[in-house]
Amino acid sequence: MPDREDASRAEIIAGYKSLLRSCIERRPSGLRGRLAMALGKHKSFVSQIANPAYAVPIPAGDLPIIFEICHLSAQEREGFLALYRRAHPERTRRLPAPGPRAHELRIAVPEFRSPATAREVEALILDLSARIIRLAQHAEAAHDQGGSIDEKADQSRRRRSGPGA
Repeated sequence: MPDREDASRAEIIAGYKSLLRSCIERRPSGLRGRLAMALGKHKSFVSQIANPAYAVPIPAGDLPIIFEICHLSAQEREGFLALYRRAHPERTRRLPAPGPRAHELRIAVPEFRSPATAREVEALILDLSARIIRLAQHAEAAHDQGGSIDEKADQSRRRRSGPGA
């Protein structure tokens, strides 16, 4: 019976990956690269997570960035999340809450003569923004657990160095 469960789970994973792939293919070229930069991963990772043939799950923490960069509609997000929840019930608590929980920040960039330069600037801004947001979320999580990032790092260093080091 576990084989049937594994096959069913693989089919559900293929379903949400197919949805992601179709969204990526409808967007302008360069989206895989922008997505890879925003996630802090290589383009091959994006190809893997968007390929229904690979049963490797998409990390739950990457979903908000994927939704934002790929501009998934509310209906596409809900369909994706419904499949994701069925495929990975153990990851449900790490999923983004339905509906917008963030505000949008817009910045103006100048017109560049080269479309390649414009794409590169956009990708760098998105990457830097995603990294700053992850750092801030990590700091909030540390604070929620009763300390700051610096305090946690100090505790970790003290544990590694041991007494009298």
